[in-house]
Amino acid sequence: MANLVLREAMTLEDKLRDMGESTRYDVADGDGDTDNEIAELRHLRAPRPPAKQPKVFVSNDCTFNCSYCGCRCSRSKPRYTNSPEEMAQISLRTALDHPHHGVFITSAVCRNADYTEELIVETMRLMREKYHYTGYIHAKIMPGADPLLIERAGWLADRLSVNIELPHSEGYHLIAKQKNRANILNPMGDISRLIRERQGEHNDKGRPFARAGQTTQLIVGAMGEDDRTSLRLAEALYKKYRLRRVYYSAFGAGEEPFDFLPASSTPKWRSRRMYQADRLLQLYHFSMEELTPEEEPDLQRDLDPKSAWALRHRELFPVEVNRADFETLIRVPGLGITSARRIIHGRRIHALTPELLRQLHIPLSRAQYFITCGGRYLGGNLLDSLCLRQQVADRSMQTSLYDEFPTAGLSLGA
Repeated sequence: MANLVLREAMTLEDKLRDMGESTRYDVADGDGDTDNEIAELRHLRAPRPPAKQPKVFVSNDCTFNCSYCGCRCSRSKPRYTNSPEEMAQISLRTALDHPHHGVFITSAVCRNADYTEELIVETMRLMREKYHYTGYIHAKIMPGADPLLIERAGWLADRLSVNIELPHSEGYHLIAKQKNRANILNPMGDISRLIRERQGEHNDKGRPFARAGQTTQLIVGAMGEDDRTSLRLAEALYKKYRLRRVYYSAFGAGEEPFDFLPASSTPKWRSRRMYQADRLLQLYHFSMEELTPEEEPDLQRDLDPKSAWALRHRELFPVEVNRADFETLIRVPGLGITSARRIIHGRRIHALTPELLRQLHIPLSRAQYFITCGGRYLGGNLLDSLCLRQQVADRSMQTSLYDEFPTAGLSLGA
């Protein structure tokens, strides 16, 4: 009995404060509106991940020992596990404080995956049926959770996610030994299958199954991998599991060093570049090979991925805005989906001139070096000049601002 340690009960304020720390590598989304996500990330020069969604933690009493995680079982810290009733009230309070973002209900793996998932499912059931909450809920699926629990979660949540986190399955053996390829990818596959099978169906409350689909999250730099490796994985996940989003979180070196983890944190600019490249994969029909060719496997700090691609393929430019098709226009640095649509619509009415482009609010600060307008080149003699890189460089990345706080990870509210 001499070694018995009694845990001091944590107050609600203590729990809420701990939740912020515990969810460091648990990246949520915005309000679940895919159209808003696309709009916010359309301007690729300075992308912003969706507005930060508040997260609540069912338990921080984890049986897993993932080296990068603040909840790992080997770490000495106060522990808690909320009951579903407590969790429902905390979630409702949090959701009502953030009416446009809903709430993300997540957890460490308490006891085992199914026990934890049952706590999450029961929390959502109370929110929906007892407290009649109709807002947005993003629910975490535990590694290895039973498909029946996943289905129950999908009828209650708007979005589901299971985090793959590491770019190599071999990394689990070193960094997250209780996780493996099967207990991550099997739930991901179950979610994808259920979304397809339940498409068009509604439960007795009129709610569709996981209407906002599923997402996952990658930790950038946790294994010293290059960006090509991470993008290859993201591209494969999008194709196989029809994910809505892959989220990226910069690895932060912890207070306790491990020989198998990088000694320094991943700079935040790298996560921002991954978000840009991700949107190019999904919305602009680029491939991983185009964005990170074998001879250049890492994204560049001073160039956004589209500009870097264009500079590697100067032979494709300039393009004539009065003739180029939509797919060609969206590959021009500085032009996004909205600008390309305005150009195509405008030239149906009148041949475009530089003056008309400005009236259409087409941003030309970078695009001018890659287009002609009625045969007129707007970029002077810079297309074949070594100075072109300086002209299209992302100046927001040329400062050390993004490395000031290297262990903080990517700010989702930026």
